[in-house]
Amino acid sequence: MSSYADAGVDIQAGDRAVELMKSKVARSRRPEVVDDASGFAGLFDASALLRFRRPLLATSTDGVGTKVMLAQRLDKHDTIGIDLVGMVVDDLVVCGAEPLFMTDYIACGKVVPERIAEIVGGVAEGCRLAGCALVGGETAEHPGAMGADEYDLAGAGTGVVDADALLGPDRVRPGDVVLALASSGVHSNGYSLVRHILKNADLSLDQHLPELSRTLGEELLEPTRIYSLDCLALLRETPVHAFAHITGGGLAANLSRSLPGTADAILDRSSWTQPAIFTALAERGKVPQADMDRTFNLGVGMCAILPADNADQAAALLNARGVPTWILGEITAGTGRAQFT
Repeated sequence: MSSYADAGVDIQAGDRAVELMKSKVARSRRPEVVDDASGFAGLFDASALLRFRRPLLATSTDGVGTKVMLAQRLDKHDTIGIDLVGMVVDDLVVCGAEPLFMTDYIACGKVVPERIAEIVGGVAEGCRLAGCALVGGETAEHPGAMGADEYDLAGAGTGVVDADALLGPDRVRPGDVVLALASSGVHSNGYSLVRHILKNADLSLDQHLPELSRTLGEELLEPTRIYSLDCLALLRETPVHAFAHITGGGLAANLSRSLPGTADAILDRSSWTQPAIFTALAERGKVPQADMDRTFNLGVGMCAILPADNADQAAALLNARGVPTWILGEITAGTGRAQFT
């Protein structure tokens, strides 16, 4: 005679995890959230969209890659959910969309209620920072497919933007400037290379490197900066033409996606000093600059393209909001490429 528990699935642990995370999820609530008594679906009052002239729904989905492996090795799980939200909502805001709500999905080898609650608590905190609601999610126990301490997480978000306010390459013109919004660190891209460097250079996560003010593990687990509310605030005050979320592929590749085929972005590499964590990884891993450029954000997590006349105002607004911002480059006539000088 066999039971679900014999197969490695603990339903009671899952129920306890749900109870532990409820108060954390409640902190991300927006007024438009409607309770579903059954708990099978997340509900959002769509009448909120009536304030838009022609609302376009925007959607995005993502995960956090192998950064979860470092969280597991350090047994620190309360910030990885912030990374998840950042990866999703800051893709949404690139088109000018206001993030409305998110759902998450966690797969794990064994449900440890306290650990699941920490992960979801991070997702809820990220949603609070982004101004969106966490309206639902799922935790799945996969014994045999994953180790007891292993997990992975993904999320999906929905936002809204007025059709006539949609941002994109068609608005970008020669003479515009590119503003850089500083990253908080490595964010959530390039961690396969990070782990490769750690292994080959024989680096430990509890190691103190002289150029870093904290342990290597603490530096690498720094959560992704969430820009959505800052970008929306910028949109209210200045005529932004486009944003670019700097994720996998690096600065030039992601910025090129926001350029028309008739313009280039000429970026000044001397306009900023990349954070010490990137220099440490490059030197200890002997990583060529071209690979660093293609893999990491190098200290720039988001870019805004807007008229040159508004650049100082925009930078002042973002700096006042706690996001270090500077002029990274300019838009010239070209063929749709971003390149460094």
